[in-house]
Amino acid sequence: MQKPHILIVEDEEVTRFNLRNLFEAEGYTVSEAINGDAMEQQLKNNTINLVIMDINLPGKNGLLLARELTNNSDLGLIFLTGRDSDIDKILGLEIGADDYLTKPFNPRELTIRARNILNRITQGRTDLDNAVVKFNGWTLDGNSRQMTSPSNDVVSIPRGEYRALRLLIANAGQIVTRQQLIKEMTGRDLRSNDRTVDVTIRRLRKHFELIDDKLELINTIHGEGYRFVGSVES
Repeated sequence: MQKPHILIVEDEEVTRFNLRNLFEAEGYTVSEAINGDAMEQQLKNNTINLVIMDINLPGKNGLLLARELTNNSDLGLIFLTGRDSDIDKILGLEIGADDYLTKPFNPRELTIRARNILNRITQGRTDLDNAVVKFNGWTLDGNSRQMTSPSNDVVSIPRGEYRALRLLIANAGQIVTRQQLIKEMTGRDLRSNDRTVDVTIRRLRKHFELIDDKLELINTIHGEGYRFVGSVES
């Protein structure tokens, strides 16, 4: 079985060196890029499974590059950056990153988060990932990770959003806890002040609202989680 391939996108040489050593010691294949142009070249020449990227890069910054990356359904993305504001983290997650860590970081925590994402990408596909489900005139296709509206508008959604929505639909009418959602989306446990779930739900709601601002499919159950209240076709 081919080893997972990680691409480090970081312009600081010492950080790149340390990350390469860290992940090579874990048995991964590791490549490096110092900016967006070098990243695109690496993606053309290699089958990359996970990108670990700084935000502060020369030329296009990491947030701009991430918009291009998240269109790739089989590519994971972790932001590893010194920018620790809530605004940056929320924006990074809204763009479609799988995770967001700030420097200085715990190497063990980073390798665990990377492994969880890689496991889902390389091994974790399930029947639900391939399923087609219909609700309220919408169609959700797991193969393409696209939603088609009743008026045939097509919306592509990142992997984390897809997995959260599919879990909610699979448990329609029931409360799905934030803990369950984060586990399904990222493979890790929910941490205090973790906004990943809230950002994901907000983005899902926005997809529906942009096409039908009266459509309410996901209810917030305060203190518990979320509930899908749409009509799922059997």
